[in-house]
This record gives sequence, structure tokens and C-alpha cells, in this order.
Amino acid sequence: MPTGGHRLPAPTRTRTQFTLGLALPLLALVLVVVADLITSQGQHFDRLLVIGPALAAITWSVRGTLAIGLVAMVLRVVLGVLQDDPVTDVVAAELVLVAVTVTALWVSGVRTRYERDLREVTAVAEVVQRVLLRPLAPRLGPVELHLLYVSAAAKARIGGDFYEAVRVPGAVRVMLGDVQGKGLGAVETASVLLGAYRAAVTEAADLAALADRLEEGLQRYGAWDPDSDAAERFATVLLLELPDDRNLVRLLSCGHPAPLLQHGDRVRPVVFTDPSLPVNLAGLCASRHRIEEVPFGPGDRLLLFTDGVSETRDRAGDFYPLEERLGGWADVPGDRVLALLHQDLADYGANGLDDDVAALLVLRPPEQAAVRGRDVPPALP
Repeated sequence: MPTGGHRLPAPTRTRTQFTLGLALPLLALVLVVVADLITSQGQHFDRLLVIGPALAAITWSVRGTLAIGLVAMVLRVVLGVLQDDPVTDVVAAELVLVAVTVTALWVSGVRTRYERDLREVTAVAEVVQRVLLRPLAPRLGPVELHLLYVSAAAKARIGGDFYEAVRVPGAVRVMLGDVQGKGLGAVETASVLLGAYRAAVTEAADLAALADRLEEGLQRYGAWDPDSDAAERFATVLLLELPDDRNLVRLLSCGHPAPLLQHGDRVRPVVFTDPSLPVNLAGLCASRHRIEEVPFGPGDRLLLFTDGVSETRDRAGDFYPLEERLGGWADVPGDRVLALLHQDLADYGANGLDDDVAALLVLRPPEQAAVRGRDVPPALP
């Protein structure tokens, strides 16, 4: 997860399972020895010593697996002496242990190589993550930013949802978007849009010009690589501009779900009278970008989110009541709201979180003094 975002506390189950996996081979050897010693002379459990090296191959290193195998062989000899077993039986059992240990060494070697390769791939993925989805500053200009980002892909850190916030002269500009579909194609499209946004965010005259640059960036990429999956995808995008000298926020929606504006304990979705088409679909009809201006004063909060939040369903098929939940968290500090949202979404969803989830809480601290210039009263329309 991108730094600055919230994740549920890491479960201890995996760590416990790994520790148990390390202990099992030794525990198995101890149990076999005890069982062999306390049973009658005619019953032997020593042949079960092969369980030790077999289990060691699952979690132990190659050297550790070899050590477990050698211990099992020594124990077999000791048990043979104590039980007065024929030499031929001891030798036969030792040969079986040697065969199992050699096989376990091979399995352990293959596993450790795959684990090493996985660590290297994970390290590369983390570098890519830092390049594409950079950490958000907790505060930019007059606003605080709090992020929740969860990829739907198992073990993945990046999905088709994307975000960025940049300080520009006199304002803060924010983008949150969602690429159609999932997988590497969605990540590729998100990377193109992030690159286009970062290249244009400081020089674009307004949000409309910035939206045009996103469209142009994706079209150019499609022309450069027409076989790319990214050329066939579209993305919904929400653009924000928060000027330093006015208590308001400017918004432009390219087919994206409307954010929720919270003033006190009142929560309402922002109304877009004429939202634009999603990026890469603008050619379907002639349209002009319309920028909305909404009051946004000290203490107000604006929650941007993708459909992974709003379209989470419970077992009855009902959508997640985001507006109701946000209203109930009016008194919760801003830095804790998304932690509650994450946990609540995971508990509410019939299958947990099965889609990319991104939410960005933008707020003006209530202690912030009135800004200079033409202030707009912080009231919902």
C-alpha cells in the first residue's frame, strides 16, 4: 500500500503458521522417539522418523533440512540399539531416511529459489509503486490529506485506481481516478494518466485544460502503441482545485462518482450539473468541461472515492451506505476516518474487499483562520 494510506493491522496468523512450520519437524521427531520407547517390544514407530526431513523441506533452509535428516538418522541408530533391532533392519531404515532426506533437500532448494525470486519481484514492485503512486504529503497548503488505497489483486500493491495531489502556485490540485477493469492493463493505463497529470498540473490554466491534457496523453499513448491494452480502456477521473485565497473548492468530474461534502454533521454529494465523459471516451460526443465551485471552509471535509467503495455489497445485495457512515463519523478526527472506513468495508462486503478501493479525505483544519480575499461562507448549497 502506498505510504500514507491506511491498512488493516497485519494479521499474526501467517507469522504463527510459519513458526509452527519450523517447530513441526522437531516436534515430529520427539513424538516418534517417545512413542517408540513407551510401546511394547513388538511395536515400532521408528520408521516414522522420515516425517522429520519431509516436514523440514516445507519451511527450513537446505542446511536446516539436512540437519533434521541427520538427526533423524542418528535417532534411528540409537533406537535400534535400545530396541535390539537386527542390523539389517537398521540399515534398511537408514537407507530410507537417506532417500527421503535427499528428496527433501531438493524440495527445499527449489522452494528457497522461488522464495528468493519472489522477494526480488516484490522489491521491484515496491519500486514501481513508489514511482507510480507516490506517498501523499499529510498536508498541502491549507488542506490535510488522508488516503486509503487497497488493490483487489491478491498480494498486489497497485491496482487500477490512482491518485495524486500537487501544490501549485496559489492552490492545491488533486486527482482521483479509476481505470476500467483490473489487472496489469489497468495499471498501465493508470501510469499513463498519472504521467500526463504530473506533466501538465503546474502549467494547465484550469481544471478543464488539465482534463484535456489527460485525454491527449492517453490518446498519444494509444497512437504510439496501438496494440497496448491501455489504448482500449477508459478511466473516470475527478479533479479538484483548492485555492489558497478562497474558502471554496473547484471540481471537474469525468464520469466519476460524486464526492461527499461534509459540513458539521451534514453530508451531501456534490452536484455536477454537466459532468464530462470518462477519459478516452470524449470522442463519442462533443462536450465542454464544466467546473463546479462549492463552498469549502474551515472544518469542512470532502471525501473522494472510487466505485470499489460505493459499490461494495453485503450478502443481501445492498450497496454500502457511505453517506450514512460518513455522517456518523462527523466527530471522528480526520486521521481516523479512513481507518474506520477500511474496517467497515471489509466487514460489510459479502466477499470482503473484492475490488480496488481508493478513498481520499480532503479537509480544512477547523483551527485555520479565515483566508484572505473573497471568502465564501462554508455552507452546503
